Amino acid sequence: MPSTVIRRYVYCPDKNELWVEFVTGRRYVYSGVPQEVASALGSAFAKGVYFNSRIRDRFPHREIVHEDQATES
Repeated sequence: MPSTVIRRYVYCPDKNELWVEFVTGRRYVYSGVPQEVASALGSAFAKGVYFNSRIRDRFPHREIVHEDQATES
């Protein structure tokens, strides 16, 4: 089922990183995500609910900002 929150995601098993793009356009990479957790996201009926309960605020993450989106101080 398509998610109303998550546009797309990619899991990199060699680095245990989960890259997530939200429908808002914001992108994050979550580190240390076990492959089982990423696989369960893929098979979850409600991906946003699964993400919020099992991934969000449970793994270190950083936002990915492209140069053209960054503002200078």
